[in-house]
Amino acid sequence: MHARKTAPPVVALADDLSGAAEVAALLRQPTLLRLHPSATTAPPDGEAVVVDLDSRQLPGTAAADAVRTALAAHAGSGSEADSGATTWYKKCDSLLRGNVGAEAGAFAEGARALVIATALPVGGRTVRDGVLRIGGVPLHETDAWRAEEGCAPPRSVAQALAPLPTAVVPLDVVRREPRRLAERLAELAGRGLHPVCDAETDADLDAVATAALQLGSGIRLLGSGGLAAALGRILGTGMPEPPAAAAGRPLLVVAGSAEPGLVAQIAHLEKDGAQHLPLHPDTLTTRDRSPVPLPPLDPRGVTVLSIDGSGGVRPEAARELVAGLARTAAALPHTPDLVLTGGETARRVLDAMRITALRPVAEIHHGAVHSRTADGRSVVTRPGSFGDADSLGRIVDALRPAHA
Repeated sequence: MHARKTAPPVVALADDLSGAAEVAALLRQPTLLRLHPSATTAPPDGEAVVVDLDSRQLPGTAAADAVRTALAAHAGSGSEADSGATTWYKKCDSLLRGNVGAEAGAFAEGARALVIATALPVGGRTVRDGVLRIGGVPLHETDAWRAEEGCAPPRSVAQALAPLPTAVVPLDVVRREPRRLAERLAELAGRGLHPVCDAETDADLDAVATAALQLGSGIRLLGSGGLAAALGRILGTGMPEPPAAAAGRPLLVVAGSAEPGLVAQIAHLEKDGAQHLPLHPDTLTTRDRSPVPLPPLDPRGVTVLSIDGSGGVRPEAARELVAGLARTAAALPHTPDLVLTGGETARRVLDAMRITALRPVAEIHHGAVHSRTADGRSVVTRPGSFGDADSLGRIVDALRPAHA
């Protein structure tokens, strides 16, 4: 007779791969990161599950369906379907980009309430009076959405979540003693409202997570990586040991993001001896979808693949370019360790290489998550907009101490 599996301690959903990896690291416990919402194989007992919905670029209805698919697949992964044995968490983008409202609506189906806290203090992103602020400036008064074609940023968290019925929990209530905050969250849930909690510090997020967990089954959490970090501080049991550096395995950096800071980061690697292969957009968008022929990778060196943006890159061509970059990376011989910048780039490369799951083992710096694959290689994922000029250098040094 087979032993009965227990429910995962946490099931988390994210709309892109870099966000999913960030959550997996912040939970501070053994975690299986799945790349397909419909996967149903139960993880080992005591392991959390994080699912990359790959829904950032989908239409709203399709993104909502991806949430429902993941909920249905993982509700039965333990002995108690949606009981207090599992904490359910949905990550949203810290700038409220993507299908935030559509996915939140689907995530709320069957729940008593969502407890929502979207602040990310480590990134200078706070919420006051229900308004997301960057360095104290309301999101809608900044240029943080400059790359979002034809879209205006929401003026409040509630607007981003519409039509979900919400109510703001102001900062003075968040900072009350825990029992009173829990009572306020329960009172709003009883009225059919989803609490949107102000927060400016990690301590505020810890208070929100603690109060939400006290409410028991039927309460789900939604927020940025800041709220995931709070869950990690409360529920974390420790990460597994990072794998040893692989001898004789090439290290391939794939940089598909259009963020300006990435140019300086690549230049930093080149200064340290990395080989940089910028690929012209025309070579990545061939009609026959063939990979770009490249020289063999140096088994002891670092190679960077990027899109040559010196002549400008049309925003509408970005996804096609990233797909070409992924095909080219996957066609390279051997099994290199990988550093992947940008959630879309990371997902397309792993899909092209037929990698379907990761096990996060460490966070090298904020947002840069070191995982391992079933075949033993290292994969570091990082949002394209994250990191100082030495970010990629720090990642390479962590993977290749001898190189440092």
